[in-house]
Amino acid sequence: MHCRKVITRLQAVFSAVRNAMEVPTVKMLNGVEHPLLGYGTYKVGVVPASASDANAKVGRTTAEVMKDVFEVGYRCLDCAQFYANEVGVGEAIKASGVPREELFIIDKVWNDTIYAGADAIRAQVEKSLKELNLEYIDLYLVHWPVPGKHIDAYKTLEVLHSEGKIRSIGLSNYSIEDYEELKPHIKVPPVSNQFEINPFLFRKNTIAYFQKQGMVIHSYRTLKQGKEMENPTLLEIAKRHGKTVAQVLGRWCVQQNIVYIPKSENRGRMIENAKVFDFELSEADMTALSEMTTPETIAEFKALYEKCTVRDTPLAESRVGVKTSITYD
Repeated sequence: MHCRKVITRLQAVFSAVRNAMEVPTVKMLNGVEHPLLGYGTYKVGVVPASASDANAKVGRTTAEVMKDVFEVGYRCLDCAQFYANEVGVGEAIKASGVPREELFIIDKVWNDTIYAGADAIRAQVEKSLKELNLEYIDLYLVHWPVPGKHIDAYKTLEVLHSEGKIRSIGLSNYSIEDYEELKPHIKVPPVSNQFEINPFLFRKNTIAYFQKQGMVIHSYRTLKQGKEMENPTLLEIAKRHGKTVAQVLGRWCVQQNIVYIPKSENRGRMIENAKVFDFELSEADMTALSEMTTPETIAEFKALYEKCTVRDTPLAESRVGVKTSITYD
């Protein structure tokens, strides 16, 4: 029985090592190549305590899902302190047998730690390294620009970068105004900014601004949490290309050199979501998709931004320092 378990585990390791996907990359400011496709680990095996659906049931464990992720061929993982599942992700990394140089690990520091300051941030990075079974993190992000705190948080990441614990530093959910506030204090330029991007929330001016700054853009919620899979425009484009709606949304993203980070715990959908590099959308398709943003979705984004920049901090109730007028498009 013991031998059979060992053989099964070795077969899984060999499968994970063998099945790496061929994924195009984009070069970051520091010369490092960033995969255009990643796997999002949010709510994989764990629902964070302060999530809006904190009482939702989870299916398989984080490690079980991540085993499929590696076997399917994903090598770029989007992780975060807030996701509360780095132990399981780390177990899967260790068990996969995938060489470290093939992995690209993104991680983020959460608001409560940003608010607590430099010592807390250092402790969290050390904790994440231990839980993920890593000696360094490829790209580490400030998860939200917490008012009055995010500049010092970035400075702390610069120190950790100088120590080799972090290979690259990036931003997440930063508006143009947040970055302009940070910019005078930067010594190590941020290489990326991650925020929600899909045809229903396509903030063209914000994307163009950060790309002009030389940053790689990450998209989360590219698939709109599965809420638009029956959208007539998406269905029509998908049918024309012989693809699924998810694949059309992913292709729309990577065709703009925006990093696409889908998430599904279903192995079949993991495979489906990744098949975005074997077709091309027409200029008419791209235009149709890029014009689906409405004033209502911008208003929803505004409310979310104002809430989340202080979420899980002492500022959550008063919202002191929260920017109420930023570039929304």
